[in-house]
Parts: sequence; C-alpha cells; structure tokens
Amino acid sequence: MIKSDRWIREMAGAGMIEPFEAEQVRVVDDRRVISYGTSSYGYDVRCAPAFKVFTNIFSATVDPKAFDERSFVDVQGDSCIVPPNAFALASTVEYFRIPRDVLTLCVGKSTYARCGIIVNVTPLEPEWEGHVTLEFSNTTNLPAKIYANEGVAQLLFFQSDEPCEVTYKDRGGKYQGQRGVTLPRA
Repeated sequence: MIKSDRWIREMAGAGMIEPFEAEQVRVVDDRRVISYGTSSYGYDVRCAPAFKVFTNIFSATVDPKAFDERSFVDVQGDSCIVPPNAFALASTVEYFRIPRDVLTLCVGKSTYARCGIIVNVTPLEPEWEGHVTLEFSNTTNLPAKIYANEGVAQLLFFQSDEPCEVTYKDRGGKYQGQRGVTLPRA
C-alpha cells in the first residue's frame, strides 16, 4: 500500500528522513523554488550542491566494475549545467532510513521532465540508509540546468503487510550508509 502524507510525517519523526520538511516548500527567502518536502503521497527530495558531471576529456571507459574517476569533473554550487545528451550525478540533501517493511521508489518531478531532464534512482530497499545518489540525464541537444537545494524528484513509500525475510542491511549491501555522491562499487 502506498503511504500518505500523514504516515510520512509520523515516520520522519522517527528518523526516517533528515532533515525533514513537513509541508511542501515553494518559496525560500521570498524566492520561488522548485518544490520540495512532504506531498500528498510522497516526499520531494532536494539536490545537494555537489555534482559529478561526466566527460570524455580523458576518453575513460565507464565500467561499473572498475570505475575510472577521470570520467567526471566535480562541480560545486547553487546549480549545475549538464551538457547536451550527457548526465551528471548528485545526492540528496536528505538522509534516509528505510523501515524493514517499506520499499521506496523514485520518480522525476514534472518540472524537470518537461525540460527533457530525466532523474533516475534505483529502489531504496527495506532497511537501506544513506543519502540517495541521483542521476540526471539531459536528453536534449541543449545544455540543461539543475538547481541545488531545490526539489528534483519524488520518493514514494510502499509498505508491505509483512516485513521481508532479508533486508538490504541483512545482506550487507555495498551502498549502506552512503554519504554524498557515491560512485559505482564492484
């Protein structure tokens, strides 16, 4: 069953999301922002101000088993420009602790999707915790801008009627407790 805003607020109070915004935030310091915080049936996450933009400057091969850090350049700031037909990594501002009986899925926000920017995140499994690593794909032939500290994607929480037998934590998952942008690990 998908969980509502009431459930999200209760679980956030128990440490599921930190920092946590109990309501949808649309204005910060009299400036309109792409919304973040609790929504009707989900939580809109923010992008932290550290990005890894992929580049072919060194002609490195992108290999998930032997990732070459020369495949990207680091960008810090309030926004990041993703080149045409390229992608970048970032992480959420929020740190998550997913309950044992919950599976979390991520979907992109329509504001970015309408600009040809796709946000990809794999499911957050039961008892996974950490900052979520976000992937932004710019599907257009124009540069695209991603804003830090504003909403970029929505997480949906699905609670089972019974806990799973083996959680991500039980398996000793390799991305458990990740902080900031986390690169592929073999």
